[in-house]
Amino acid sequence: MNILIFLVILLVLVVSHEFGHFIVAKKSGIRVDEFSFGFPPKLFGKKIGETTYNFNALPLGGYVKIFGENPDEDSIAGPDSSRSFVNKPKYIQAAVLFAGVLMNFLVAWLLLSVGFISGLPTSVGVEPKGTTVLNQALTITSVVLESPAEIGGLKIGDKILSLETKTDRTKFLSSNLSTEDIQSFVKSHKGEEVSVSIVRGKEPMILNVIPELSKTGDSVVIGISMDMIGTLKLPIHQAIWEGLKLTSDITIATMVGFYNLIHSAILGQADMSTLTGPVGIVGVVGDAAEFGFIYLLSFMALISINLAVINLVPFPALDGGRLLFLLIEKIKGSRIKPQIANTVNIIGFGLLMLLMVIITYNDIVKLL
Repeated sequence: MNILIFLVILLVLVVSHEFGHFIVAKKSGIRVDEFSFGFPPKLFGKKIGETTYNFNALPLGGYVKIFGENPDEDSIAGPDSSRSFVNKPKYIQAAVLFAGVLMNFLVAWLLLSVGFISGLPTSVGVEPKGTTVLNQALTITSVVLESPAEIGGLKIGDKILSLETKTDRTKFLSSNLSTEDIQSFVKSHKGEEVSVSIVRGKEPMILNVIPELSKTGDSVVIGISMDMIGTLKLPIHQAIWEGLKLTSDITIATMVGFYNLIHSAILGQADMSTLTGPVGIVGVVGDAAEFGFIYLLSFMALISINLAVINLVPFPALDGGRLLFLLIEKIKGSRIKPQIANTVNIIGFGLLMLLMVIITYNDIVKLL
């Protein structure tokens, strides 16, 4: 079921991205030869006008084939070259390339706005002035890999109700529970089995963890971060505005994260184990779905923003790489030789596939 949900999310987000390229190319008078849902082998298709719409067997997203995006002799000087992507003004080419990224941002904005209308999980204290966060509870916001919390089965989104040990039956009321309470209790029970009462989704459960010294040796931890989280429900007009603000905040944070990752990679300090590919995302999708539909919408918005930011990276084969080529052509006043551009994009695509294989391997190793 988790795999099916992941495939649906991927199909919606990738097809939305490709639809951005498609609609702007169409409106700009560029010939679009194919729009495909999924990847070959082909199941069935229908040609409407000059565009063939295909439904393929592998539901891993989709793609659009724009005439002249990968320039050749026909698209540069052929009989229909006036409708070729490569022969359009630079600003139109840039608009077509950026449209996919923009569509991912718009999808994220829509999803987060719908979330606020329905009731979106929100940190207490950051809500808009004049609004109230309902159903507040101390909630786990991150779990450290291989920590006592992860070993004990605690997950992001778990609402902590109480703590106790065999020697300390003191329980905290969830309404009064704070981060300081948890830290104090954990600190005083190093090496003891602590029973943590939580609510996951709507299901109450008790999990056991054993606090241990942190890696720095200056504190006792179980390996979680926490925050007071509740549900923020807004009227439509306010939900749309707050959805836009949250989309912008997440985008900035994501861009900073990618910058730091690339910077670390250049310095040879990148930790590949922190990256998650399709296999890892399937597990996270399952967790999000378990906590409820709104959590799933929020996670889908997060993936959409990540797709947008990744595609803006100026690397060959990505939209950002193609935009960089346009900028180089604009500066030098002449077109990059098609053979060079196409070769660089092919190499870039191959490197991206290699990176995906490495990340997927790491995902599988984590599961073993």
